[in-house]
Amino acid sequence: MAPVRTTGAIVAAAAISLAVLSYLFSSKKPNLALLKKNKKKPRNGLIDAIGNTPLIRINSLSDATGCEILGKCEFLNPGGSVKDRVAVKIIEEALESGKLAQGGIVTEGSAGSTAISLATVAPAYGCKCHVVIPDDAAIEKSQIIESLGATVERVRPVSITHRDHFVNIARRRALEANEAASKHRKADQMNGEYLEQTIDYTTGGEKQSSALPHNCKGGFFADQFENLANFRAHYEGTGPEIWDQTGGSLDAFVAAAGTGGTVAGVSRFLQEKNPNIKCFLIDPPGSGLFNKVTRGVMYTREEAEGQRLKNPFDTITEGIGINRLTQNFMRAKLDGAFRGTDLEAVEMSRFLLKNDGLFLGSSSAMNCVGAVRVAQSIGPGHTIVTILCDSGMRHLSKFCNAEYLSQHGLTPKATGLEFLGIR
Repeated sequence: MAPVRTTGAIVAAAAISLAVLSYLFSSKKPNLALLKKNKKKPRNGLIDAIGNTPLIRINSLSDATGCEILGKCEFLNPGGSVKDRVAVKIIEEALESGKLAQGGIVTEGSAGSTAISLATVAPAYGCKCHVVIPDDAAIEKSQIIESLGATVERVRPVSITHRDHFVNIARRRALEANEAASKHRKADQMNGEYLEQTIDYTTGGEKQSSALPHNCKGGFFADQFENLANFRAHYEGTGPEIWDQTGGSLDAFVAAAGTGGTVAGVSRFLQEKNPNIKCFLIDPPGSGLFNKVTRGVMYTREEAEGQRLKNPFDTITEGIGINRLTQNFMRAKLDGAFRGTDLEAVEMSRFLLKNDGLFLGSSSAMNCVGAVRVAQSIGPGHTIVTILCDSGMRHLSKFCNAEYLSQHGLTPKATGLEFLGIR
């Protein structure tokens, strides 16, 4: 039999295979070590997943203004908004101080986002949640809160000075829960049995009742407007994250205010790190904060003389704009303010969806209007950061509803950013 020839191709293939095997065996340990080094540890439950949200370049706005406009993606928190940070801080401080116990009920008056966040995180601390919400807020917010296991009390909008303003009602509910818990404890001491306590309240002229669980451990009013845990959540969390993510290389920060916690916490932190960073407010229609920042007073002369309407249709944006100074807002360090309109917010939301794929809620859209206004004010070549508070998913029935917008003369028509004077 003739000897078998080994062709050049076979020899080459064998050589390559041998080389590959040699590489794999020789590099096995370094590769595993590298993977182990780069592998991120799992976060410890829901609470640990809150914060450290990405900071993204908003390409369309950056390209149009010549500035680097960056958005902090707070809508990626587990509860879907920036208010997750606040909910965690409020509950943790209340538990640490003893004002709230596990098994207790956290109450809050909220137009939506904070309520959703409290309902999201409360169970992780072994607590329950009761929310009082104005009945003109988007209905899907109430539906989300109830789906999260919290109880919802919808009330008509009235002035904050009225005893039945949703915030004032929420404060009373916490007191009622504490009274109920006290009665439970006394009953337990007397006969070893818990009694079910029923809270009666009136909403829209109809008497309703809410039965507390037999093991209720009292109530705690979150008080997001005045509770400085709100400010601290952003001073200790959001602000430092923005500083780290930009490497300290930013020129301006802008955001709207509702409770004032975000704009206060972030602005104070950033200006303590670098006083040259300019911080601004963007304010929606009907809010007095623009006047306060720019003129030192909350109202114009006409409004101060009593001509201001009691319940005007002020703005389509939810969760921002206010006509009083909160303890949180008073800690803000602001260099100026801009006024935004409802139509600008609507147009901005549609522009960003079309050009960047960002589906944002009303306050996020208003913040982006503010970012463009800041860019126009300070000129190109600067880095500007704003907050993308939540997505459009909880604004479907109003801000994202074509029929609702049409009824209020807010149908978007722009093809670009001409609504902000950019052609």
